[in-house]
Amino acid sequence: MDYRKKNIIYSIILIAFIGIVWSYRQSHQPINTHFHVTGTTMGVVPYNVKYIDEEGRPLDNEIIIALEEFNQSLSTYIPSSEISRFNKNKELTYESVYFYPVIKESKIIYDETGGAFDPTIQPLVKAWGFGPGKTPTIKPAQVDSILDYVGFDQYISFTDKAVTKSKDGVELDFSAIAKGYAVDVVADLLRERNISNFMVEIGGEVVCSGKNEKGKLWKIGIDNPRFSESGKNQISIIVELDNKALATSGNYRNFYIKDGKKYAHTLDPRTGFPVQHNLLSASVFTPSCMASDAYATAFMVAGVEKSIKIIENNPEIEAILIYDDNGEMKNYISSGAEKYIYKK
Repeated sequence: MDYRKKNIIYSIILIAFIGIVWSYRQSHQPINTHFHVTGTTMGVVPYNVKYIDEEGRPLDNEIIIALEEFNQSLSTYIPSSEISRFNKNKELTYESVYFYPVIKESKIIYDETGGAFDPTIQPLVKAWGFGPGKTPTIKPAQVDSILDYVGFDQYISFTDKAVTKSKDGVELDFSAIAKGYAVDVVADLLRERNISNFMVEIGGEVVCSGKNEKGKLWKIGIDNPRFSESGKNQISIIVELDNKALATSGNYRNFYIKDGKKYAHTLDPRTGFPVQHNLLSASVFTPSCMASDAYATAFMVAGVEKSIKIIENNPEIEAILIYDDNGEMKNYISSGAEKYIYKK
């Protein structure tokens, strides 16, 4: 065998060896299994999604698309959304999979809370300056006339195919339930891909499942409302969650001051006025974040005593209520919520 043939054979062997080594390294490359997806939705609401996927699938685009489709259905800030078009007309045949579940859940919680949660609150939200535009236009003497357009049972009827209103000027606003619902949507997306270890948080509402990257239960902090109101951040209580939703509502999160008076964003749809009582924040645990979000809002309307009655009558609800007792901050913790509290 001449040198030329030998060189060819050696070259072939070398190339084959390099190919084997490359293939081996490629097949043994560590797969990224820990993901953290962040962004904003519903205008300026931040979201954080953490998940562990043994298949190493980045789901950023799927999450973004799901949230965009959700907003196109339920965002009052989008003029072409389903809810915006319904608010301008008398009826809507559902186009997305989102509208019927949220209006159905809204009816259940409206009934259970005696109207403390009412998605027909939109005319009041606008008038008090908490809706699109955020310019308050209302005077106390005008509240009664606006209340003529508020009342879920009175003005809204729906089936699993369509929703109608009985009076022009009645408008729906799902902002007190939509963030929680969006959390459920993303959580379901992850479950459909057989991902069981995740944390989905949108604007403070959260669903946790399984364990975090350290193999521990997910820990979520509940703000101290006194410090949050002053612009400082301090955690009041830490909870550990697995396959559970948590939503917190509090007047310290959204308010404005006009003529020296503070107006909280929690409006009572039954009176038409911002609530005035000693409940500072309500953190609600239920199987779905949509329900947790709505009940948290309803409790901020209902106050401590009425909220406790609702909690104790519904086995699916656990809650932590933080309230002011003559200048002293106190907690009500339902019996089932004790197990979620992290004890160092």
